[in-house]
Amino acid sequence: MAEAELTTAADTALHDELRGRFGDRYSTAAAVREHHGKDDSHHPVIPPDGVVFAESTDEAAFAVRACARHGVPVIPFGAGTSIEGHVQAVCGGISIDMGGMNRVLAVRPDDLDATVEAGVTRMQLDRELRGTGLFFPVDPGADATLGGMAATGASGTTTVRYGTMRDNVVSLTAVLASGEVVRTGGRARKSSAGYDLTNLLVGSEGTLAVITELTLRLHPVPEAMAAAVCAYPGMEEAVCSVVEAVQMGIPVARAELLDATAMRAVNGYSGYAYAEAPTVFFEFHGSEDEVRAQGALIEEISRGLGGTAFEYARQQNERARLWKARHDAYPALLGLRPGCHGLTTDVCVPVSRLARCIVESEEDLKTASMPWGVVGHVGDGNFHAVFIIDPDSEAELAEAEAINERIVRRAIAMEGTCTGEHGIGLGKIGYLESEFGSAGVAAMRAVKAALDPQGIMNPGKVVA
Repeated sequence: MAEAELTTAADTALHDELRGRFGDRYSTAAAVREHHGKDDSHHPVIPPDGVVFAESTDEAAFAVRACARHGVPVIPFGAGTSIEGHVQAVCGGISIDMGGMNRVLAVRPDDLDATVEAGVTRMQLDRELRGTGLFFPVDPGADATLGGMAATGASGTTTVRYGTMRDNVVSLTAVLASGEVVRTGGRARKSSAGYDLTNLLVGSEGTLAVITELTLRLHPVPEAMAAAVCAYPGMEEAVCSVVEAVQMGIPVARAELLDATAMRAVNGYSGYAYAEAPTVFFEFHGSEDEVRAQGALIEEISRGLGGTAFEYARQQNERARLWKARHDAYPALLGLRPGCHGLTTDVCVPVSRLARCIVESEEDLKTASMPWGVVGHVGDGNFHAVFIIDPDSEAELAEAEAINERIVRRAIAMEGTCTGEHGIGLGKIGYLESEFGSAGVAAMRAVKAALDPQGIMNPGKVVA
């Protein structure tokens, strides 16, 4: 379906079927549709034809079955915080909003796991876990839904220590393109039974199934935590401090890079007074002795690379204030040019090649006519360049995309990836063949065709 409206008799029948089942939890209002046709990316709004607000796996399955009977696309929607055009309804269809599936179904401290519905957000789960001595570590910054985080294969600031969503999803419940409900596993910590359906669906971006429930791996809250911030004379020194720490086996929990522009933006946006220089925010977890030892080793490495003003934050409120500076980086950068929006790169390379990749990419970035800044989860080789572009300027968009392409091609040439955590969506489809080869992409298309023979699951994304 290329049109933005359901107009045929069959399509009208689908509207009637969904309205009959969901009542006022099915909407074709323009404002509702527009909200569900846009994420936090620079990609334009492409609204669906209608929105179902599902409140259970059975309801999601009903909606998918109805769409399958009529050959109408299905687009899962979480919180709309993705940034590669994941939710845009490029072929029309029905958006299934998972926000009403927001129940924490079980927390099992003895097994260090929890089962949640897909619409539970990261912060909601964090509140639910207070007092259990456990936490869920994947922190992409935004208060995204856990179903959306699984669908995009999200990660974030703690990946260097605790892994990505792929490492922390034990099993899933999902609705296939036929409307059948599948459970991808139990709660055992390991299994060699059959194909790994869990990790097939994690990162599939709604193109294979609609994730409705997740069982997640939890981790004990560390005995002690400390954060630190250190400024460096240049980007290469800042990155090398983290690379050396990783290569020495220092188990840093977070290692986040902000360039001088990002630090200037954060200072102005949030009222900080950090040095406006390339800066790394660290965090250490463990026993009191382990945390002190980790911090001392990082400080020694940093001083050897010209790092200055190594500032610790040990109390919870101090650490929260320090990490607020890192989480404010994106809106702070946008604040440098009010009324504009961000185009964000997302490459990841082997850590030994990270410094060279960033330094060479900076030379590309310096040619840009619009403001930009660099942030990164450098402990796992992932960094982002944020271009602040005029939404009405096609020339700026084309320029930023051209620089982004050079950065992506460089990362792939260094045996890296076009996306460390944001996913493919609309924005990265053109790079998959460079990364996986034609045979690899053909294999992905074969999986897609087998599980979604009508091509109704979030069409136009990943392997379009």
